[in-house]
Amino acid sequence: MTRVWKWNRPVTVREVLEDLQRERSIAYTTVMTVLDNLHHKGWVRREAEGRAYRYEAVSSRAAYAAALMNDAWAQSDNPAAALVAFFGMMSDEQRQALSDAVRIVQGPESDREPAETESPESPAPPARSGAGGAEKAEGNPGENPAEMPDEKNPAAAEDRPGR
Repeated sequence: MTRVWKWNRPVTVREVLEDLQRERSIAYTTVMTVLDNLHHKGWVRREAEGRAYRYEAVSSRAAYAAALMNDAWAQSDNPAAALVAFFGMMSDEQRQALSDAVRIVQGPESDREPAETESPESPAPPARSGAGGAEKAEGNPGENPAEMPDEKNPAAAEDRPGR
């Protein structure tokens, strides 16, 4: 999957093979079998091109990583404690990336000071519906760096390969 994600375009077995052979000796049939298995598991789609197939990732690496984090968090018996522990393991650079991602998901209205939009006596604004503002991401493609998976995304499925 790393090779397919890296190129971010449909690839042939031959292209993946030639790239892998720069690092180690590997057979064409091995690469073909792995890509065929990934296709049957729903990780890649393929289209015939002559006598070969072109394979393309069904979801992005970012969407897959987001789904993994979401699954791990959902399985915790104390999600808040899991997040605190996770944030504690982050580097300063990772914390900054998280802060940037939260700003993107919350949108420009989160940049305003509370005094501009509400008085101290007014109640807090209602919480957003959906998973972390995913409905905003649908309205603004490309704004959500996690590229939220859709129902066809194998990274979002409960029975992902490799489990």
